[in-house]
Amino acid sequence: MRAERIFQQNDGEVTKGYYREMDGRGPAGMLATALFRAQKRSHAAKRYRRGKFTRSAYDVKNWSISEVCRLLTAHGETLGVRWGWAEDKKTKGYEHVLYVDLPEGQCSFHSPTRGSGPEFTGQWSGLHNSAEVIFAFCDRVTIDSNLDTSTAEVFRRA
Repeated sequence: MRAERIFQQNDGEVTKGYYREMDGRGPAGMLATALFRAQKRSHAAKRYRRGKFTRSAYDVKNWSISEVCRLLTAHGETLGVRWGWAEDKKTKGYEHVLYVDLPEGQCSFHSPTRGSGPEFTGQWSGLHNSAEVIFAFCDRVTIDSNLDTSTAEVFRRA
């Protein structure tokens, strides 16, 4: 998986180049960037654990989640994505959960605040595999040169 290799490396210029490549693929690519960035920053914040970079990582994660919501509000229907917010009362301080159903599976992010967007009408998948789902989505968006990433085709061809 190409996305997983980009995720694991720590060269900011490589990561920014990857974001530019995905963003160039239209709405699905921009969504892939926002999801990838949110996952990367969430992972970093958990790794830092109270270090001086933790707050910054969570700030970027929260901003990325807001970008996911902005992009899905604008393009979610055209892309055919089911998404929305639900509550998880068991996660104190991070009770709000954004769910995004991609063809590769479901990804989710806990948040201290509820972002914009609809209530989630689906169910949690019960899996803890958001990173793998996001990597597979990013790989498909960046590798399939015949994919029309401006429409729901990106989601029908999974």
